Amino acid sequence: MDPKKIRALALDLDGTVLAPGGVLTERTIAVLKECGKQGLKLIIATGRAIAAAERFRAPLGAEGPMIYFNGAVVADMPGGGIISSTLLDPGAAAFCADLSRETGVYYQVFFPGSDDDPRISLMAEREGPERDMYFNHTGILAELGDLKEALSRSKGCIKSMFLAEVDVQAALRPKIDERLGNSVYIAQTYRTFLEIMDAKVSKGEGLKVAMERLSIKSEEVIAFGDEENDLPMLIAAGYSAAPSNAKDNVKAAADIVIGSNAEDGVAAFLEEFFSL
Repeated sequence: MDPKKIRALALDLDGTVLAPGGVLTERTIAVLKECGKQGLKLIIATGRAIAAAERFRAPLGAEGPMIYFNGAVVADMPGGGIISSTLLDPGAAAFCADLSRETGVYYQVFFPGSDDDPRISLMAEREGPERDMYFNHTGILAELGDLKEALSRSKGCIKSMFLAEVDVQAALRPKIDERLGNSVYIAQTYRTFLEIMDAKVSKGEGLKVAMERLSIKSEEVIAFGDEENDLPMLIAAGYSAAPSNAKDNVKAAADIVIGSNAEDGVAAFLEEFFSL
């Protein structure tokens, strides 16, 4: 990697840029803002919704195309205009809603906005600790309603997700695979989040949209990520780095393993790499 040839940084949030507890440290803010001042484009690439990521994007001063919902949406920030979106078939989401009703596992769906109301909305069918936990984690509280009825009127959804422990997720995945197969992309983006999106969705595809928008080549980008949903982005970028707390297969795929998110690993690497 030649520092002089790098023009952009693709940054996963949870487990990578954010310290444990979902905290953006002062050191990380200072380093990334300095990178921006030196002309580097900061591309947030997260499974979070736009609203849930805004409190991390804004302090960094990052502007331009940002990747949300694991790549299902690429938005031009800070304005929020949608550059691209890839929707999950409502029938696939309805099957998952039925599965939720049968098993009692909490399930929620992100719906795209309309011409009359462009706001993205989140819906679930019941209250519960999972709904509260998601609100505490993201600041977004799911509205309550009939998901099957809402999906019957929808052209598709941005993503849907089960909130459950890992062993419960493991029991659900074979059922989803058997029914939906290659039509969906399934990703564990947080320990208790099992997300279902359209098969064409990935952070890698989102990064390609962002790079095209910025007229930046892959060899001019370093991507940082820690989870399996980051793998397509690490491949799409010319260079990749994983924190030491990343999953083993992610570290194996990365060009370099840096310090953990608890050690401000991204900031420490950038300080040395760019001589900040």
